[in-house]
Amino acid sequence: MRVVAVDWSGRRRGAAHFIWTAVAAQGRLAELSCGRDREQLADHLVELALADPRLVVGLDFAFSFPLWFLEREGLEDGTSVPETLAERWLQECPSPFWGRPGRRRGPEPQYRLTELGLAPRPKPVFQIGGAGAVGTGSLRGFRLLRRLRAEGFAIWPFDPPRLPMAVEIFPRLLTGAVVKSQREARAAYLARRGWPSAAAATEDAFDAAVSALRMDHHRRQLATLGPELDSRLRREGRIWAPELS
Repeated sequence: MRVVAVDWSGRRRGAAHFIWTAVAAQGRLAELSCGRDREQLADHLVELALADPRLVVGLDFAFSFPLWFLEREGLEDGTSVPETLAERWLQECPSPFWGRPGRRRGPEPQYRLTELGLAPRPKPVFQIGGAGAVGTGSLRGFRLLRRLRAEGFAIWPFDPPRLPMAVEIFPRLLTGAVVKSQREARAAYLARRGWPSAAAATEDAFDAAVSALRMDHHRRQLATLGPELDSRLRREGRIWAPELS
């Protein structure tokens, strides 16, 4: 099995400079690259799966929304969000979305079930502006999920697991404690583990590389990942972490 971890970007312009892709197999980093825009990244993932379908891809954006929002909007899960609707939400920032100038967080429940038990907790998918916003990447990531599914990928946990497969990851769960904003700290973290120093180049490169190597370390668990039995999680999505398997 090979694993791929993608440090994703939902930026409207210049996303290619921030999207990093790491490929790991048998404990080694086989690829660490950036420069692909979202469409080019999708093509690359499909090419990797065509070359060897024994592939698991970890993507660091939320695959869906809290169940109450899905029910309100008549959506099955995140893959059901049309691109035109996602872009309208990004442009208009209607409640419960927030983070744009003049748009504050409202009283609506913000978190999916998968996020509630995590420490540190990911930013909520409804945040589409401000520091640490992940909502933009998610809204522009649903299209990638649809593309991968159309090309034969299982999107876990919406689909029963099979290879090739895409799973949602939260890099902080995989890196553990490290001051990622400091290059020296990133380099020391990598050196202690004997991992390539090139991954210290940027925070995005670091997240992609470490996530891929950690996923590779748990590749047997990924290979035996079971179907999601919780009906809520099958719609809200679930962050993969080693202890899940």
